[in-house]
Amino acid sequence: MKSTGVVRKMDDLGRIVLPIEIRKMMDIGEKDAVEIFTDGDKIILRKYQPACIFCGDAEDVVLFEGKKVCAACIKKMQQLAL
Repeated sequence: MKSTGVVRKMDDLGRIVLPIEIRKMMDIGEKDAVEIFTDGDKIILRKYQPACIFCGDAEDVVLFEGKKVCAACIKKMQQLAL
């Protein structure tokens, strides 16, 4: 994990603002959904991507190496590897 050196205060509704530099770096735009995870005493935010990272299909999606990939794209990649 890499420290950005950025510190933000939480408002009375529990909100914080993600700096524009981080949003640009992580390709998080206005109205994009963000997933929230915990790991011990850490809070982890990640841009939510419900569909396949290659074709955008949301059916038969599995998690591979932290990325969502559909069955059709997995099959195509397997064929390319042969």
